[in-house]
Amino acid sequence: MAQMNSFILELGRDFLFVGEEYRLQVGNSGFHIDLLFYHRGLQCLVAFELKADKLKPGHLGQLNFYLEALDRDVRKRNENPSIGILLCKDKDTEVVEYALSRNLSPALVAEYKTQLPDKELLQQKLHVLFEASQESNEL
Repeated sequence: MAQMNSFILELGRDFLFVGEEYRLQVGNSGFHIDLLFYHRGLQCLVAFELKADKLKPGHLGQLNFYLEALDRDVRKRNENPSIGILLCKDKDTEVVEYALSRNLSPALVAEYKTQLPDKELLQQKLHVLFEASQESNEL
């Protein structure tokens, strides 16, 4: 987590760190977002969920739940809707296509794409971080 946090902050000055394992309270239940940032240029909260396994459709449901909670309970009136970034160790391309087919608005993807980190760079860094994590666990 600390390495990923540092990496995201290196991506640009517009990312401001809000919290690690950021707690959300919904009803009587508590939930935690892996990493939460604020993006100054986009004027919105950016939630990062990190998964050490293959993407599962449920991961997207979890992230969407967090985004809804952020928008209802944390976001300020002058801020844009929160966005989420799900980083998984691996993926099945067909599962990704099915899982995303009804979830994302193309207009939002196009709007945010120019200011968010490059997808390939995030994928490379995620693999490096997981490899380092596995090596440290083996020691």
